[in-house]
Amino acid sequence: MASKARLFYPDKLKTGIISSLSEKQSHYIKNVMRMKVGDKISLFNSQDGEWDVKILDQEKTLIKFKIEKLSRPIPKEKNIWLAFSPIKKVPQDLMIQKTTELGIQKFIPLLCERSIVREINTKRAGKIITEACEQSNRVTVPRILDLQKLNDFVKNFPDEGIIVFCDINSNSKDLKNNLSKKNPICILIGPEGDFSEEERQFIINNKNVISITLAQNILRAETAAIASTTILNYNLENN
Repeated sequence: MASKARLFYPDKLKTGIISSLSEKQSHYIKNVMRMKVGDKISLFNSQDGEWDVKILDQEKTLIKFKIEKLSRPIPKEKNIWLAFSPIKKVPQDLMIQKTTELGIQKFIPLLCERSIVREINTKRAGKIITEACEQSNRVTVPRILDLQKLNDFVKNFPDEGIIVFCDINSNSKDLKNNLSKKNPICILIGPEGDFSEEERQFIINNKNVISITLAQNILRAETAAIASTTILNYNLENN
């Protein structure tokens, strides 16, 4: 029997629905996975969970399927966001992929004074997010927002949330005792040139902000994002 494949499916998932995969997904299932009529695959999305699906027919370019049963409902997850300044393509792809695997719920690209990369391809980022969910057995798919200014992000951040500011100038490493049940918790990572002193003061003067240092060394943006997501997950699990 062919191995089971997992695919993100944006439309409604419900027992008994008969539909078709996209042309790209059909090509993957038929020609890469070499699955046949009668084989089972999994389809998932953030609204309906993950479902067992049976291949009914292999048409010329599209695979027809029938949804059989729910295999995994939407899990309860930590509401962790990641706010970051865009960086170069390869390290940014890695950052988005790995932090998706680690459970980030929302990505917020920010334009800062020292941002070297001043735009982001959200369509490309969304594709990386989806593929990371498919490969890591994750059911929910994070959102990525359009680029916004740092000041707007801080000013409009929810009153009930916490911003974990990864600040090289901070002396605090104690995250666990500063966490609360507030939601969401958003990690804030600076650009490759770091925040300006004016931006830094603006951030730390916000009542929702916890300022911490991650390491004695200067970390690349993608390293800081992956490390902080891991540390935050650990502290929330043990808080």
